[in-house]
Amino acid sequence: MPVNRRQFLTYALGLPISAYMSGAQANLSDDGSVEPDLIETLVSRAHVPRHSDEVWVLIDDKEASLSIYRGNARLERFAPVSLGRSGAKTQRLRGSNVTPLGEFRINRFNYASQWHIFAGIDYPTPAHARMALKNGVYSQQDYDDYFAYYRRYGAPPQDTVLGGAIGVHGLGSADPDVHAKYHWTQGCVALTNTQIERMVRLVDVGTRVVIR
Repeated sequence: MPVNRRQFLTYALGLPISAYMSGAQANLSDDGSVEPDLIETLVSRAHVPRHSDEVWVLIDDKEASLSIYRGNARLERFAPVSLGRSGAKTQRLRGSNVTPLGEFRINRFNYASQWHIFAGIDYPTPAHARMALKNGVYSQQDYDDYFAYYRRYGAPPQDTVLGGAIGVHGLGSADPDVHAKYHWTQGCVALTNTQIERMVRLVDVGTRVVIR
């Protein structure tokens, strides 16, 4: 039976998420009531432009699409795009092949990437770190170290249990037929080489990126 892009999953590398979450009661407050997911709350408001001339990027997991907006006016839409082979979730762990949901900023470009062009985003954000602490994925020391690193370097650490090196990139020499049918990345968002060239002409360091 053929599988569509939504159904295509592979096993995550490394330990499963359940191994990190054992013993932790995710999203439960001290009195046992369920707390709202911080990232879901942020994403629910993130589609509103900051001002009428803001250029920003919306990546939609359900539509497998990437759209570039100026205010509320859409400039470009690319589909299908490829996300992590294990889906998109609010909590990503290193080696899970998950694309992180959330609100980010582009913080770097690599024009010599094996993926043709790589536009990096500032994952994990402080909101992801806060959620990791509440879910028991980060210890208090991990959380403190995260912010110490951020204050020192102006960017989040890339080597914690939450992973890093997330961005939007092209195919490079990857198989375009696989890209057209399946989610295949380790957590990034992949476009064709032509699409990423078009995207980087419209965005810059500091451009807001919403993945929902």
